[in-house]
Amino acid sequence: MSVPGLSPREAREALRGLRVRAADERAAVAAYASAVWSVLAEPGDGVAGRLVGAVGPESALQVLLAGDRSAPGAVAIDDGEFARARGRWTPRLSADAVQGSLRAAAQAGVALITPADPLWPRRLDDLGEHAPICLWVRGDPRALGVEPAVALVGARAATGYGEHVAMELAAGLAGGGVAIVSGGAYGIDGAAHRAALSAGGTTLALSAGGVDRPYPAGHAALFDRMTVRGAVAAEVPCGAAPTKWRFLQRNRIIAALAGATVVVEAGWRSGSLNTAGHAAALGRPLGAVPGPVTSAASAGTHRLLREYAAECITSADDVRELMGWSAAADPAAPAALAADRPPEMTRVLDALAARTPRSIDQVAARSGMSPGEVEAELGVLELEGAAVREVHGWRTAGRGDG
Repeated sequence: MSVPGLSPREAREALRGLRVRAADERAAVAAYASAVWSVLAEPGDGVAGRLVGAVGPESALQVLLAGDRSAPGAVAIDDGEFARARGRWTPRLSADAVQGSLRAAAQAGVALITPADPLWPRRLDDLGEHAPICLWVRGDPRALGVEPAVALVGARAATGYGEHVAMELAAGLAGGGVAIVSGGAYGIDGAAHRAALSAGGTTLALSAGGVDRPYPAGHAALFDRMTVRGAVAAEVPCGAAPTKWRFLQRNRIIAALAGATVVVEAGWRSGSLNTAGHAAALGRPLGAVPGPVTSAASAGTHRLLREYAAECITSADDVRELMGWSAAADPAAPAALAADRPPEMTRVLDALAARTPRSIDQVAARSGMSPGEVEAELGVLELEGAAVREVHGWRTAGRGDG
């Protein structure tokens, strides 16, 4: 067994070329130790999560190497549990394996994000000891924490109906500033990612294998597009192969990152039901799209509606309601207008975007009104909290504005 070095010099050298925040030597060692743990432990390993959470990744490795669970903070793990866990981890404790993963990550331009990083998505903390120890990210790590976010998941062997509904939901939500989270698979996942990108929104894919190895390979170009307006992330290191277990464990991260989960289409034993189960366990809102009663591809969603009290979802507005937004006060959808607004105000709101500020002249051109009329209506909309004035122009108000 060769042991990865834990000195500050060795940690800095190992992380060279990797996108990682390490302001000082202590942070570099902690980040490197987190990377080592991602090689040692399978996703969702509660003993590893408990140990790292108690003493930190570096001290946890020292506990492992010493074989002594009596170290401070490790007392919550009994002798038998620690012995079994150590038996799982030590065969993977190879400097070559760790260095190979780090080199692959550096070559692919991958970022290493740990709970100590300001960009770490705090929603993942709800997973407790089963939370990832770190995340490997292609693209913009800020996409991990974009709020609001909705998970749209479903069958790989999707029908035309299912893909159509997934695209309608994703476009309607992403176009209004809601990030779309999914698994990057064929079928419903891919349809949701593509529609979110087409709507100019943010989308995030969670991979069951290393982010340097696109899976499925047929979605390599789609993943490349996602890294421009979002990210592809995984808790397993670069070079790791996707396995059935890792797919199931990946689903808990999808559910945790999103404020709500919607299953668009799923068979009776679809893996998407596993994601729904994680969402329910976390107390996240759960929705399901009904399908034809004769369609086996919708048997799973009908089961969620019947047995698990999932909310019936037929439109993007239903998803917003699932997340607790009223149609009139929906912060993400500029088209959700109050019924009693005058038509001029409606035209101005229609001409605004949720994410990109527009000048008064641009709004005037889009609304067919004069700049003076637009400026007057914007003043009222700002008082109502429906529009926000920024340095470069105006946009519709988003969640948390005000």
